[in-house]
Amino acid sequence: MKDLIQSQPVLVGQGGSLNGYRWSISGEIIIGRTGACEIMIPNQQVSRKHARIFISPHGPVLEDLSSKNGTFHNGKPVAELTNLEDGDVIQIALAQEFVFLGQDATVPLAPGDFESSVISYFRRIRLEKDSHRTWILNRELDPPLSLLQFKLLLLLLDSTGRVISRSEIINSVWGSQESVGVTDQALDALVRRLRERISELDSHHNYIITVRGQGYRLDNPPISSSGSTD
Repeated sequence: MKDLIQSQPVLVGQGGSLNGYRWSISGEIIIGRTGACEIMIPNQQVSRKHARIFISPHGPVLEDLSSKNGTFHNGKPVAELTNLEDGDVIQIALAQEFVFLGQDATVPLAPGDFESSVISYFRRIRLEKDSHRTWILNRELDPPLSLLQFKLLLLLLDSTGRVISRSEIINSVWGSQESVGVTDQALDALVRRLRERISELDSHHNYIITVRGQGYRLDNPPISSSGSTD
């Protein structure tokens, strides 16, 4: 099967109702709530014409169109014309995220794996489900995670930042039958060991966030285009 190499800028939906959808950018793309927009996000947080991406003489540019709830570029509000680079994350209010792939991106992707690969490629942590391999800041974790550690990290990663309750984690990681008798102390120990393994390659960022009285969530921000963290 031939690999796909991106030959022009591409915008890929990440999470939300547009997860995995992609748009080639050859001119101007308006993002908003109405059907007149090239990318429609049917959410009341999104303005009728919320933001646009266009090709300037200096390359692709993101502009907020005086939206009510804001446009964000790598987590920062867009207040002026903002140049886009490979791996940038664009967020429309709290409704939808996109990953931007520039014209010079050289990420080889098999067609069937396009969505999952693009969405995770520029994040600090990425996983390969079939082989149970883990990369942190584009460095592979060796030796690999244990099965329980990998299942926990995969669950957190697939939940795109939402808080997962302790009971949901125990049922998902250990399985409905094996989870009987698994204590909170066992879960705490698993989380601690996973944090320790992650810190082997990145000790400067707290990836697994404890939400008191609720559970855990994963904070997996993008890697900047230069390869350093934001």
